Amino acid sequence: ISQLAFLGNIITRAGVHLGGNIDYSGNSFDSYPNGLAALFGPDSVPDRGTVQIFCFIGLLELFVMKDSANGAEPGEFVGDFRNGYIDFGWDSFDEETKLQKRAVELNNGRAAMMGILGLMVHEKLGNVDSLLPPHF
Repeated sequence: ISQLAFLGNIITRAGVHLGGNIDYSGNSFDSYPNGLAALFGPDSVPDRGTVQIFCFIGLLELFVMKDSANGAEPGEFVGDFRNGYIDFGWDSFDEETKLQKRAVELNNGRAAMMGILGLMVHEKLGNVDSLLPPHF
């Protein structure tokens, strides 16, 4: 989640937004502010939109992102969401390589947690734009 949050924050601050409108009223995706202001600011996404986002995340958590979804056997380890069909060569690695790759992914997640926390703190301090390069 933190990796997606960090990447989403960086991408939208770089000026990359989905095309089209977010609702039937004609509001475009880029008409809403970046970061926490999109949820809590005066120009934030309407409450119904925020509720839809959280309901969608809840549905994913409850029914899709499981260690054993769609009748598949539980994964090798906690957080194994391959669900019996996504492999990318994982099953061909020896145990030492698997352990090392899980450790790398865990460290990437920790770095992303610190990254999104830092962006949130600097956004509240009002100087997040001085940390990031201008739009490309």
